[in-house]
Amino acid sequence: MAALPFYVSPEQLMQDKAEYARKGIARGRSAVVLRVDSGILFAADNPSASLHKISEVYDRIAFAGVGKYSEFENLRKAGIRHADLKGYTYSREDVTVRSLANAYSQLLGTAFSQEVKPLEVEIVLAELGSNGRPDEIYRISYDGSIFDEPLLAAVGGKAEPLTALLKERVSDPLSLARAVRLLREAFGEISGTPMPLSQMEVALLDRSLSGRVFRRIDASGLAKLLEDGS
Repeated sequence: MAALPFYVSPEQLMQDKAEYARKGIARGRSAVVLRVDSGILFAADNPSASLHKISEVYDRIAFAGVGKYSEFENLRKAGIRHADLKGYTYSREDVTVRSLANAYSQLLGTAFSQEVKPLEVEIVLAELGSNGRPDEIYRISYDGSIFDEPLLAAVGGKAEPLTALLKERVSDPLSLARAVRLLREAFGEISGTPMPLSQMEVALLDRSLSGRVFRRIDASGLAKLLEDGS
């Protein structure tokens, strides 16, 4: 007697993939992207000094990724190649965070629907506005879902409580010092332990700069910022 073929309904398959991806992402530490009065602030709970979750993608665009490091690192590199090629083929002004977010959405959505294993990642892209264009923040989920976030976006294992806490306390862009202090407190409250500055990976798309506006802020810079802003 021939064995019956194994069958899983499409709905169950998608549910299983989503659960698999969510569990992988939940094991990772969180990252937050927040508009501030001096630009767009990126902050991540990251004890590693060499494995970055936050990076520059193009002149005024930056990336934050959480989940499986090798997967979001490959996505980061793919985004840089996409932006460089488009900027070289057309012009640098044609490289926008919206087009890049759409490309990431398609890539993640294709992997989720067609591959056996979905990517265990969530990412945030942000662009500092210029020439009358506003700041833009996009959150892209493991299944390719894309969300336009006007003020802040949180991703990673503690994203939901972090988002709820921050939305309670932020309604307008804060100063850089106040935002860093708030994020440090929020990371500590959610994890249940104080957040050392050495464990915070922080970068800013700085509105006071021209050209490439991405700059990292190390632990000593954060300490000075908090001291001066107290």
